[in-house]
Amino acid sequence: MTNTEFATLRRSIEQLRHSVAGVRNAFGDAPEVRRLINDLERLEIDASELASAEPLRQPGLPGRIPEHVVIPDTPLDETMFSDADDEGLGGYHGDRS
Repeated sequence: MTNTEFATLRRSIEQLRHSVAGVRNAFGDAPEVRRLINDLERLEIDASELASAEPLRQPGLPGRIPEHVVIPDTPLDETMFSDADDEGLGGYHGDRS
């Protein structure tokens, strides 16, 4: 985010603060109003932390490409499951052959 975007965010939070103050004047200290005030404080904290944080990637630049993992189509070794129960079927308690 650019400085302009953070300034816009801060102005929006300040406008929201004025709106919440109006709601508090109208509804008093209702639980819903307290939650709004708590949410507003959380927004301010998160915005401050983001302003000082390093972005994960720069705008306009490609992000880190995730590692490509190949999963083989070959059957798994049956001995890996020799002592396992079949979940959802009540278990299998006998010879698997």
